[in-house]
Amino acid sequence: MALKSTIFKVTLSVADVGRGYYRDHDLTIARHPSETDERMMVRVLAFALHADDTLAFGRGLSTDDEPDLVRRDLTGTIERWIDVGLPDERDIRKACGRARDVDVVAYGGRAVELWWQDAMPRLERQPGLAVTEVPGDASRALAQMVRRFMRLQVTIQDDHVLVADDSTSVTVELRMRKVRTA
Repeated sequence: MALKSTIFKVTLSVADVGRGYYRDHDLTIARHPSETDERMMVRVLAFALHADDTLAFGRGLSTDDEPDLVRRDLTGTIERWIDVGLPDERDIRKACGRARDVDVVAYGGRAVELWWQDAMPRLERQPGLAVTEVPGDASRALAQMVRRFMRLQVTIQDDHVLVADDSTSVTVELRMRKVRTA
């Protein structure tokens, strides 16, 4: 018998000062059995960083060729493709052909540096791509905040992010590895 996804409920309050975006989102997140708390919380962080009324979680780890988060226009065309982790550079290039904007929110400590050094020569030429790194200590601290029902407040100003719940706060200093040029 296959293991089932675990369902998490998140009330997410986003205050993105730079974009002038202030909204609450009620999210239902299905965590695949092979997904870690750290990865799930980086997905929630990625949602907050790109929050929009039409942004939605993708089908998850079990579905190849699908983003972790996606924003589509009214015709179903992908406007924004967001992947979390250290995706294969070929998959990123394919995503750049399918979506106007592609974002990678990378995490994993030292592994990010190794991944980026390998992928950078081929990804630098993708004008619609942005790559942001979440430091390892921050992603591990976010994983400690996981509960089945969460109320999170996320404040974003420039590359500084504060994620807080009722008892804990985590500061995330994002590192831009590649800025979108298109």
